[in-house]
Amino acid sequence: MRTDVRRIVVVGGGVMGGTLAGGFVRRDPRPDVTVVEKNAERAAQLRAELGVEVVDLADAGDALASADVVVLVVKPQDVPALLADAGSRLRPGALVVSIAAGITTATIEAAVPAGVPVVRAMPNTPARIDLGVTGISPGSSCPPEMVAVARELMSTVGVVVEVPEELQDAVTAVSGSGPAYVFYLAEAMAAAGVELGLDEDTAALMAARTVLGAASLLVASGEPAAELRRQVTSPGGTTAAAIGTLDRLGAAEAVRAAITAARDRGRELSGG
Repeated sequence: MRTDVRRIVVVGGGVMGGTLAGGFVRRDPRPDVTVVEKNAERAAQLRAELGVEVVDLADAGDALASADVVVLVVKPQDVPALLADAGSRLRPGALVVSIAAGITTATIEAAVPAGVPVVRAMPNTPARIDLGVTGISPGSSCPPEMVAVARELMSTVGVVVEVPEELQDAVTAVSGSGPAYVFYLAEAMAAAGVELGLDEDTAALMAARTVLGAASLLVASGEPAAELRRQVTSPGGTTAAAIGTLDRLGAAEAVRAAITAARDRGRELSGG
């Protein structure tokens, strides 16, 4: 991390806010991390688990005024009020990273002082175990060195890809919502196993570990998914029977349609 990034303020201490704060405090050298969280019970939990400073929402302005980086992890509908109350306290040169879905960099840039660079980011839930995927998009006035800071920060919880902001809805559709697709598949696999006679615990374990093993092999091998699928699909075998059924039922088309629907819904929510 750049040595001049000494103080990071995470606004919002929910699951993702806590996940990101936990990633930031593991950096070497460790920056000072402050979390803005209005729920007292959650604030106490974050202090105990992460050893970070936690302040109430009423003190957000003071926290933002001293920040090198501010990470917005609040509901999209809460962003305008937050920036109206505290955005003016940001100092020029401070970086704002927003993971508020549907809130454009232009909207945030209009609410903060001139000279404050903005990066939009979309992480996904596997960030909780440092296996996330985050798509980042710089705003119009964000210099490359600040994009690099955002990339480094978000890489504490997984891999980072940079995309034009107009593709953020595609990022949301593929990786942001993507874990749910995998959970859906694992759920269906486990249910099928139970129907075939396995007990629920055994079927759930087999489905989960199969998904984990297959995903790990896909990443580790560097081979395309189609090639790995071909290698395990012997002509006339059991896997070929299964894949043939999926093809006959239009599974691939359904997945593509689902991801497109997620992209379109993202556009609707952001007014695009």
